[in-house]
Amino acid sequence: MNIQDRFEVHEHDVLVIGAGGAGLRAAIEASSQGAKVALICKSLLGKAHTVMAEGGVAAALANVDKDDDWKTHFKDTMFGGKYVNNYRMAELHAKEAPERVLELEKWGAVFDRTKEGKIIQRAFGGHKYKRLSHVGDRTGLEMIRTLQDKGVHMGIDVFMECTITKLLKDGDKIAGAFGYWRENGKFVVFKGKAVVLATGGIGKMYKVTSNSWEYTADGQILAYHAGAELLDTEFVQFHPTGMVWPPGVIGILVTEAVRGEGGLLTNNKGERFMEKYDPERMELSTRDVVARAIYTENKEGRGTPHGGAFLDISHRGADYVKKKLPSMYHQFKELADVDITKEPMEVGPTGHYTMGGVRVNADTAMTCVPGLYAAGEVAAGLHGANRLGGNSLSDLLVFGRRAGLYASEYAKKNSGSVNINENDILTAEKEMISYFENASGENPYSVHIDLQELMQNNVGIFRIEEDLLKAIDGLQKLTTRAKKVKIEGSRMYNPGWHMAYDLGNMMIYAEAIARCALQRKESRGAHTRLDFPNPKLEDAKWNSIVKKGGNGEMIVDRVKSIDMPSDMKKILEETEKEKMSKYTNALSGGVTV
Repeated sequence: MNIQDRFEVHEHDVLVIGAGGAGLRAAIEASSQGAKVALICKSLLGKAHTVMAEGGVAAALANVDKDDDWKTHFKDTMFGGKYVNNYRMAELHAKEAPERVLELEKWGAVFDRTKEGKIIQRAFGGHKYKRLSHVGDRTGLEMIRTLQDKGVHMGIDVFMECTITKLLKDGDKIAGAFGYWRENGKFVVFKGKAVVLATGGIGKMYKVTSNSWEYTADGQILAYHAGAELLDTEFVQFHPTGMVWPPGVIGILVTEAVRGEGGLLTNNKGERFMEKYDPERMELSTRDVVARAIYTENKEGRGTPHGGAFLDISHRGADYVKKKLPSMYHQFKELADVDITKEPMEVGPTGHYTMGGVRVNADTAMTCVPGLYAAGEVAAGLHGANRLGGNSLSDLLVFGRRAGLYASEYAKKNSGSVNINENDILTAEKEMISYFENASGENPYSVHIDLQELMQNNVGIFRIEEDLLKAIDGLQKLTTRAKKVKIEGSRMYNPGWHMAYDLGNMMIYAEAIARCALQRKESRGAHTRLDFPNPKLEDAKWNSIVKKGGNGEMIVDRVKSIDMPSDMKKILEETEKEKMSKYTNALSGGVTV
């Protein structure tokens, strides 16, 4: 078979799957190194989750707080991640983030300014200093605008509304990707010497989430099937402040910048309840702590009428709020008929981000599969057990660049022709067509709703062994149902077909979350076990690993964490004795941190 006769075929040096901040930055870097780059996205260019990162990009520029430096940023990231982070990723991130932000500015990003004309920075949860460079509360949007403009003018080939369903290999190494056009259902083959995954997160498996329809664990499971490993999947972040009313907008993100600009959290008794949970940092505590606090306040009867907490910024004055938080002002006015310059918002935890994902090398961003790279939310390691706000945007820039750089170098070293196994292409085609062959079955959206309910109720903010076992058993049954869904009509404009494919990815990653959560018998960061409420010192020394077995079964294991060299340990110890003492006390049976 000549695949050129049977399928639409495109050939490039580097394929970048995903066009958010990480994908765009990777594509820009690979292109600047002379590689021919394809940028492939499931949705439209410009519609990426990066735009939802509204509060700012974390980088130790020291424009506002002169004492800030990369070492403090590194320490904050490690402490926020409860020390299961890949220390090398945290080091590179803290060191390189300032240069990446200044690079954005050079490319045309319009940041808010200090009186001296420098990029202004605001406070954010878990950061010791004011560190987040921002554009009001539309920072992610400005980042995407800047990167998109840069990439398009470099001549990068963009393929929109294309879903990749399988990574193709030449022996053990990457050789390309197979997918289909969402509009007409026709199949397409991309040949490439290297692939960068930048597909984002997994949030659509949860009922209450800030994530939109694209976040269905695509990149994670593409890598899993290709032989890469998944890391620390048990760590799922519930952002403490999503909208809780009206029903049609439940889960939509309320940026942490509201709290960074002085917003106060209160319960139905008017109490600033964060004083009980983190009296030192209050509203600017880490996301895991604030989310658990709001959840607990509701469970104990002190929640708002719609099951959240009150977040009030009105005391800052109307002009200040409209200037610093324009998106939040319009969001609540238009969607909830609430004027946040005059009255409080109702907010509550919403599924937001996964710290787990594809396991990569810290320096090169390559997986254990030669030629396969990953960056951004799809990749794991930097954030450990809990991500600090603002670190996601600098993560995209730092490791998006590194992924693009090393992918292009790999492509140069492997400059020969790409050989793709034709049987793999035919198998990928058959798998996608098989959804139409079920004579009877239920609607895939019904299965999706049940998946969301199962995950929300059993693998959410608080977890116990009984619920996790129930989730694992339920996922087996849902997987069987998902394989029998009935898809009607043709492949053109068929959202049911798209959902049938997405379900397969979400089922596998959901199982990985539940099994790793069951394995980790302690509470750490975003992973809270009510039956094991305290962190364990020994459990800070290992990470969860998930990989696909030879018979297709899921293998869950643990690996020893990467040893931190003495010079990096010294940085943590130099000025963090108080924090480390607090953490050690917690590990020995004190409060959960």
